[in-house]
Amino acid sequence: MKYRWLLLLTILGLTLFLGACSNSMEGMDHDMPEMDNEKQPTDNQNEEVTSPENTLTSTVATEVITDNEFTIVAQERQHSLNKDESVLAWTFNGSVPGPQIRVTEGENVKVNLKNELTDPVTIHWHGLPVPNNMDGIPGVTMNAVQPGETFTYEFNASVPGTYWYHSHQDGVNQVDKGLYGSFIIEPKEGLDVDRDYTLVLDEWIGSNGMQMENEAEHDMDNMSSNESTDEDSDSSSMEGMDHSGMDMDDDSMEEMDHEEGDSSMGHDMSMYNIFTINGKSGDMIEPLQVKEGEKVRIRLVNAGFMSHKFHIHGQDIKVVSSDGQQISNPGTFRDQLIQVAPGERYDIEFIADKPGNWWIECHGEMEGTDGMKIQLQYEGYNGQQDAPNADESLPLFDLVNYGEKEQTVFTLDQAYDIEYTMDLNTEMDNSGMIYTINGKAYPKTEEIVVQEGDLVKVKLVNNSETDDHPMHLHGHFFQVLSKNGKPLDDAVIMKDTLNLKPGEEYEVAFKADNTGDWMFHCHDLHHASAGMVTKVTYEGFKPDFTPDPNANNQPE
Repeated sequence: MKYRWLLLLTILGLTLFLGACSNSMEGMDHDMPEMDNEKQPTDNQNEEVTSPENTLTSTVATEVITDNEFTIVAQERQHSLNKDESVLAWTFNGSVPGPQIRVTEGENVKVNLKNELTDPVTIHWHGLPVPNNMDGIPGVTMNAVQPGETFTYEFNASVPGTYWYHSHQDGVNQVDKGLYGSFIIEPKEGLDVDRDYTLVLDEWIGSNGMQMENEAEHDMDNMSSNESTDEDSDSSSMEGMDHSGMDMDDDSMEEMDHEEGDSSMGHDMSMYNIFTINGKSGDMIEPLQVKEGEKVRIRLVNAGFMSHKFHIHGQDIKVVSSDGQQISNPGTFRDQLIQVAPGERYDIEFIADKPGNWWIECHGEMEGTDGMKIQLQYEGYNGQQDAPNADESLPLFDLVNYGEKEQTVFTLDQAYDIEYTMDLNTEMDNSGMIYTINGKAYPKTEEIVVQEGDLVKVKLVNNSETDDHPMHLHGHFFQVLSKNGKPLDDAVIMKDTLNLKPGEEYEVAFKADNTGDWMFHCHDLHHASAGMVTKVTYEGFKPDFTPDPNANNQPE
């Protein structure tokens, strides 16, 4: 039932003191023939979908489709996380992550979503400035795609970069079960790299986490038997929320806190005890191969609900883009932790000039941390192997003022047509903990109403005591203007997802240049499902669909 974990934590006063790779909330190319749309990949396949012009070695591809019309099938499949643990996942084309879609800037893309699940689904193109009716938000831009039905998405791949796609129907559950994949748009001029690897990050609940959940569930049942059975009581009015990513019944997992060590009355993320890269953990993660002298790109995509801090051993690196947006003249550094929040993407490049067997690994102390690492192997090297060291204390990379300033898009002191403040916070109501924007939970939050061409400045303030809030704006990129009152003087940072730690304040700006109704929400989807959602709406805009009351649309 919804917020049962909240109630349990409230009653027990449960406190968890752990250090996490999230506690600061933080591929091999196998060319194959064109895939028959009816063919379903087996478990452990993570196929790439690519355009005819693409010849770049990339990611963990096992199948290639050689045109710009793709079919993505939502279906249930058994999925192995490591040598000991399997889950009944919800997949796109039979794999977790789903197929990588890889196209070239300017190409028209058509994706047929076929739903073979028992629940409605959608696809949202995270970070892509698609037309509003292609954004995949049930009840806002379309009706959810019903079981047995197909919906076709069509849009232009207009902005090169690293993006991803996922279901936005009941996202807190469906994304958690595996409905996501990466989406890469290569620039027209091509990429000046020799290797291009995509690493999609996520968290799952294994058997140990299941045991914790079952024990807590048992304690909850015992306490409930001594409580009032009033239908209107807090405990009896909490709706079920399946947040397992596993073959569990619908009431088995509830809202949980992303902050390990957090003693607040939030959701408990400690039950996520298997962390994955491209759907695999530990020994099941295949190493990345490089040759000495090659230029290598690593794309980090966080599809989970926790921040993860990554260290690339043995290499001098550059962060060349964030959320798909290029960083001008990035500097070189090494031995810093790159923290990737939910929904964020970071592209990293380096020259492979230090032969050896090195690690790309998550840092932290959670049970799942040790499994979230991947080896970087130099071809032909037979010497000593670098040792993983997830406990090593390293400084955090700071994107603010990284790179060199190009022509400024927006400034703090220019005139704006709309100025809006978002107070991000939490509070209790009759159903338990809610996550609020300016004191209200969606759908009661105040919308940001704009006109086409408006310049909009938004102040984001995280007044939550313990929770990070990675705020994601659909359909637009925004420029980060300031952090904690200090202007960003040295760089132009463009993003679509920005993580705010407790007490932090950012000012961002964007131009209202993509007409529609657009979600603006926290991408810890626990928080979104509990209210931290608003919309940017354009005056006079009318959606081109009629909401179906029988579609079970659940946009959060």
